Amino acid sequence: MVKKKTIAIIGTNGLPGRYGGWDQLLNHLTDNLKENFSFIVYTSFFNAQKGLKKFNDAELKIIPLKANGIQSIPYDIVSMIHAIYKRYDILLVLGTSGCIFLPIARLLSKKIILNIDGAEWKRGKWGRFAKAFLLQSEKFGVNYSDIVISDNIKIQEYVLEKYKINSELIEYGGDNAKYVPMKITTQHKYSILPDNYAFKVCRIEPENNLDMILAAFKNTTLKLVVIGNWNFSSYGIELRKKYNNSSNLILLDPIYEQAELDELRGNCCLYIHGHSVGGTNPSLVEAMNLGLCCVVFNVPYNIETTENSAIYFRSKEELEAIVNNYLENKIDKSPYKLRMKEIAKRRYLWSVVTDKYQNLFLESK
Repeated sequence: MVKKKTIAIIGTNGLPGRYGGWDQLLNHLTDNLKENFSFIVYTSFFNAQKGLKKFNDAELKIIPLKANGIQSIPYDIVSMIHAIYKRYDILLVLGTSGCIFLPIARLLSKKIILNIDGAEWKRGKWGRFAKAFLLQSEKFGVNYSDIVISDNIKIQEYVLEKYKINSELIEYGGDNAKYVPMKITTQHKYSILPDNYAFKVCRIEPENNLDMILAAFKNTTLKLVVIGNWNFSSYGIELRKKYNNSSNLILLDPIYEQAELDELRGNCCLYIHGHSVGGTNPSLVEAMNLGLCCVVFNVPYNIETTENSAIYFRSKEELEAIVNNYLENKIDKSPYKLRMKEIAKRRYLWSVVTDKYQNLFLESK
């Protein structure tokens, strides 16, 4: 009997995944490929379920640190040291926070695969020192990995231009999102009707343009439902306080039950996507898989993801005009909805994503 390769996954909150790109990637990799590989998933103590040692047959290694913020650096490094000590065959590193350690890890480990995510150092939440550190960490990550993964063609082009390295293009799946009819109880709970409100789900961070989006909708009559981690930062707390009294803005805390999230998302009339940093954003490809009419912030990553076939905005005024045009029946949603679904069913399927990862895992060093 051939011994399975051991894959250590480093850099995320771990399993069980809730929602978000890394979470869904973990869920599908470990579930779809468990017959062929043995997975070890490093999991933050703050995400772990008490007493849970395995999930999708993957072994969970609990690290007593947070996977986000400043603690993400020692969290990743401690995970790498443990994986190297245990002599796992492949280190799959998701994100570059702890890649400052990769020159050492490269000497001691068998194979390192790095998904650099978006350009983390560009995010607005970081100060000058943190951005400089993260840029250096990205540089070490790209240069000291055996294989680099980009999740968007624009990220792939960036890696080639900046580091002269060819990376593997692997996007995200979105077919985990399913249509759920809206219940009467949900309509009463939030005072909304199907196809009569806009929707957005995201982390509450400056680069996701929440302030711009909320300001635009405040000047319209269309309701907007936003789901996010408002209480995780002073930015989120202040933003919610600023807009909480607007009658058409419904600002909800994170919803981790997939069916409940899909019910609210799948019945909206417009899906609003404000991300300005990163590559292929999982929340966008999920909305595309649902065949939603996507109104998207105009940056190259998003244009590439949607194949220049969505509705785009760059400012509060442009978004406000789009919403008002929709309310005045000047926008026909049908062609946008059909196009988003066609693109998603061609490009953003988890079976395709996990097959590409499997091919990388099977490659000899």
